Amino acid sequence: MANGTEADVIVVGGGGAGLSAAIEAARLGRSVLLLEKNSEVGGTTGRSVGSVTSSCTSFQAKKGISDRPRHHFEDMALFARLVGLDPDKQDNLELRTLLTENIPDTMNWLMDMGIVFFGPMAEPPHRVPRMHNILPNSRSYIYHLKKRARAVGVDIRTGVRVTELLRSGARVSGVAAETGGRRERFTAKYGVVLATGDYSSSREMKARLDGEARADIEGINETSTGDGQKLAMEIGADIVNGNVMLGPEIRFVAPPHRKLISMIPPWKPVGLFMRWALETLPPRLLRPFLMMFVTTNLAPSHKLFEEGAILINKNGERFVDEREQPQFAIPKQPNRIAYILLDDAIAQKFEAWPNFISTAPGVAYAYLADYKRNRKDIYHSAASLEELAGRVGIPAARLQQTLSQHNAALPAGLPPLQKPPFHLLGPAKSWIVLTDGAPRVTTRLEVLDKSGQMIPGLYAAGSSGQGGLLLEGHGHHLGWAFTSGRLAGKYAAFGASDGAEASVSTTAESAA
Repeated sequence: MANGTEADVIVVGGGGAGLSAAIEAARLGRSVLLLEKNSEVGGTTGRSVGSVTSSCTSFQAKKGISDRPRHHFEDMALFARLVGLDPDKQDNLELRTLLTENIPDTMNWLMDMGIVFFGPMAEPPHRVPRMHNILPNSRSYIYHLKKRARAVGVDIRTGVRVTELLRSGARVSGVAAETGGRRERFTAKYGVVLATGDYSSSREMKARLDGEARADIEGINETSTGDGQKLAMEIGADIVNGNVMLGPEIRFVAPPHRKLISMIPPWKPVGLFMRWALETLPPRLLRPFLMMFVTTNLAPSHKLFEEGAILINKNGERFVDEREQPQFAIPKQPNRIAYILLDDAIAQKFEAWPNFISTAPGVAYAYLADYKRNRKDIYHSAASLEELAGRVGIPAARLQQTLSQHNAALPAGLPPLQKPPFHLLGPAKSWIVLTDGAPRVTTRLEVLDKSGQMIPGLYAAGSSGQGGLLLEGHGHHLGWAFTSGRLAGKYAAFGASDGAEASVSTTAESAA
């Protein structure tokens, strides 16, 4: 347990990476102080879909799947190329090795805490199924990590915002923070771990590292403001891949009230029962239950626009060619929202494979009927445009004029929108989901300065310690959060107070 304002290791940030780092440092006998700026721990991890992608798991073995970390390493490059990135030039291959060699142990580490997974699920271009989904939901990560952190003596303090890294000579020796209107200084004997997440909600950081095009687009997690990146930059760290972001991406807004399904307690027996049900019950019985999970906060398929659906704003106006990056136009509309309009001819195409409204990784495809059943707050249908407009507060006359103009000048190959009933999905918004920019780090998660020299006493993990690693594809960001957090906590625990390095062996080092 930390003593007042002094500890062996200080961890800044209480999401998946921060809690993992704190647990490992405390498990090695160090006093650990975890500082979280929000009123509770959780971070982006607690809001995630919850999948972790790994090779060599017990779930793969049970299904007779032969897999290797090296194959996982190779397949990660395919995901980067799918989104136009060049893994040969932009990726950190040493960190990719670190992840793929250590993620199997991380999976076992998580399960030993009581976290329950279901899988593995296929996600091409992975050559074999590797994606493992958490049960009952991502809150389980935080519940079990926090419980373990308390058990090993981590001092968790919330409502504490770190504003400065303190140094003794060249070495980072602690942090300054604001808490309850006061400024305090916290001293770390061995090391400070930055685990504050990304900067998807920082206009300043997005503009600085990527330019103005995406700077004003909101982040899904409003508290992801790049605190760790800023702190590191202030003492000379260099940010790499600052322009690599997931988004902007169109997603439906969250329900106005928490759904009962999200309140399922994150206890191990509940997760085990759900896994039994998923493995045992016929799909026709499971589907309505699964859909209660997957139709929340998901991204509509661009296939809707390819089939002729259009986007309209709150004023009933069509404002963009939907097939040409509409995600950049939505933030410029009233209230930064839009609706997807389709007639019944298009709607009927989205009732079965291969035309789905949205997908949740590895679990299910959601069709129009699923939204009608489970997301009545964003699904609207009416026999006439006038009635439909009235249900969502859109000017009916303007909507009718918009549709008439659209049908009179249709792009080649698109059908007119004219068959009732008419359907409206939304509101939807454009968000930056994640940003990948972070300080350069070593394979020991030590932060480097612009000259490539280690900054003694400073470590980073998760999105604030990504170090140039590309994490495209489901389950890689969370996998990195837990894995890098575990390793950063171990190394920080052995970071000698005089700046000397201690030897901590890892699977990745032995395999490098």
